[in-house]
Amino acid sequence: MTLRTIAALAAATMAIPAGAQTGPVVAAPSGAVSGVADGDVTAFKGIPYAVPPVGALRWRPPVAMKPWQGVRAATAFGPACVQPQSKAPVSVYSPPQPMPVSEDCLTLNIWVPKNARHAPVFVWIHGGALVGGSSREQLYDGGKLAERGMIVVSINYRLGVLGYLAHPALSAESPQRVSGNYGLLDQIAALNWVRYNIAAFGGDKGNVTIAGESAGALSVMYLLESPLARGLFHRAIAESAYMVTMPELKKATYGMPSAEAAGQMLGGAVQAPDLATLRGMGAQAITDAAAKAGWSPWGVIDGLVLPAQMTATFDAGKQAAVPILAGFNQGEIRSLMMLAPKPPASADDYAKVIRDRYGDLADAFLTLYPAADYTQSIIAATRDALYGWTAERLVRKQTALGQPSYLYLFDHGYPAMDEAGLHSFHASELPYVFGTIDRTPPLWPKIPADANERALSDAMLDYWASFAMTGRPLAANAPAWPAFGQAMRYMHFAATPQPGTGLMPGMYVLNERVVCRKAKAGIAWNWNVGLAAPKLPGRTAGCD
Repeated sequence: MTLRTIAALAAATMAIPAGAQTGPVVAAPSGAVSGVADGDVTAFKGIPYAVPPVGALRWRPPVAMKPWQGVRAATAFGPACVQPQSKAPVSVYSPPQPMPVSEDCLTLNIWVPKNARHAPVFVWIHGGALVGGSSREQLYDGGKLAERGMIVVSINYRLGVLGYLAHPALSAESPQRVSGNYGLLDQIAALNWVRYNIAAFGGDKGNVTIAGESAGALSVMYLLESPLARGLFHRAIAESAYMVTMPELKKATYGMPSAEAAGQMLGGAVQAPDLATLRGMGAQAITDAAAKAGWSPWGVIDGLVLPAQMTATFDAGKQAAVPILAGFNQGEIRSLMMLAPKPPASADDYAKVIRDRYGDLADAFLTLYPAADYTQSIIAATRDALYGWTAERLVRKQTALGQPSYLYLFDHGYPAMDEAGLHSFHASELPYVFGTIDRTPPLWPKIPADANERALSDAMLDYWASFAMTGRPLAANAPAWPAFGQAMRYMHFAATPQPGTGLMPGMYVLNERVVCRKAKAGIAWNWNVGLAAPKLPGRTAGCD
């Protein structure tokens, strides 16, 4: 089946006569869509932005759909992209019910404020470790942000093995001789769709902010690096990003096999010796099998979509020169304890291991993460190596490019959260950023429906919207948020927003030296920190 045939079938299936529509209609270049008005915001959901990459088209770059005829009903979210369906541990992130999934998932959603004219555009990229998640999650409802005068777009993108598999046979059939990064190419395709269509909704294609949390923030960093995304956005927001090692397409590096070799090993593990067999497997079957085999999706350094390790790109100042807002949460690891090493038997054992692994940096490490409270130190050290160091690195590097950059620490707690031992856990800022504190998942610690929580949410909504609109985060009835600058200023979100200076002194410097030494020694940098760290090299030229 050809791309043109699939596009025509999709258009014929989804488009319906204009006379059957009852909601607001927008005639965009890609085709007319009908949405649903709710107060001063109209939502358009489930709009396709690319040809479904199914069957024989699997593991190919996305292709734009031809404009459809008639008016397409954009009144319901599209299915999530295929993701593992095996029983995952129940957690605060567990949705109220399983999401519908499909390979035909490349859709986006748009929330448009009343009378939008040249409105700023906020594009949200969901999290989920590049394995799960969806733009349909209630936490990501864009209505409250749109009420502040901007257009909000949320997108789906291919996940897991369907979104990031590299393989020699895939590279061989590519005109550019590359493979992998299909999920990232989906995100770039969605941004291109926004560029060519958003004016019809009242948006300004010259004022686009990309934003995401966790794997969404990882994606934001990939987009900051990718030459293919250059000019498609003008500001960036990264919540709980993690600048970890990426595999190279054809070369084994940092103790990791090449991405192509990892793809071949996966083929062997799932008894699919060639590309035809892999494409012949059902989408859910290959997704579940890859997860069971321990295969993990990452952006791939291919020289085209991603030219180099992110650390190297940002060190050289070759990333997109745009303003950034970045930060992390005080309790990131409290809901992600699988990322932290197991505690030792005693404080003495903890200190002994740290001194053995960190050598001349052990004193600095133990000052920040002391043995006397090693259970909390393990949580803090893992948090900082993944999220704290990355957030500060982003604002430092963008500041060095002359771009206004803003750092935050989300350190807010409330009774149900703190009683569960989850103070400021990973993603807990999201209900405040989106104004969805009444729409959290069933096992999420219940947020009190009181004026204090609403006030904090209102402030964060204002800050995020203001940054997307103007590049400066401002909020009504809240302090001015100073740029990071030479004074290393940040915003501390606790009971209320309060500006501060010098976040966690020593944290960034230690982690920067550790990562630098690892990189020069050919050691990966990720969650292999603290008790899980390899034995680090001694003083290293260019790092100390």
